Amino acid sequence: TGSFQDAGVIQCAYNLNFPLHVVPASSSQCPAWSAFSVSSPAVVLETVKQAEDRPEAMVVRLYEAYGSTVVTWLQTSLPVKEAMLCDLLERPDASGCLPLEQRGVRLSFTPFRVLSVLLVLRQ
Repeated sequence: TGSFQDAGVIQCAYNLNFPLHVVPASSSQCPAWSAFSVSSPAVVLETVKQAEDRPEAMVVRLYEAYGSTVVTWLQTSLPVKEAMLCDLLERPDASGCLPLEQRGVRLSFTPFRVLSVLLVLRQ
């Protein structure tokens, strides 16, 4: 009932096509941990990968899936030194570094826009 956004179609499709795999762990309790989170359900974090030419950096690729204009926060528990938009070949955008704020990195999306963010990690 309702729109595909209300029904959670995108999340259900990811759950069906990319199910979580259970891996046995030691008996000790581990606290819950997440490397990344996005504050808007309209934005999908599609890819996390090591940068091709920079071993100290990662690339995070996100897209807007609802056909809306939205601002979201990309949060990570990793030690990020600097963040910048980059193209699909991982070349940094001429606009320079994105500000690192307490809430994370602020990203603006137009309908169906794809953004790649280059995250340089502290050593």
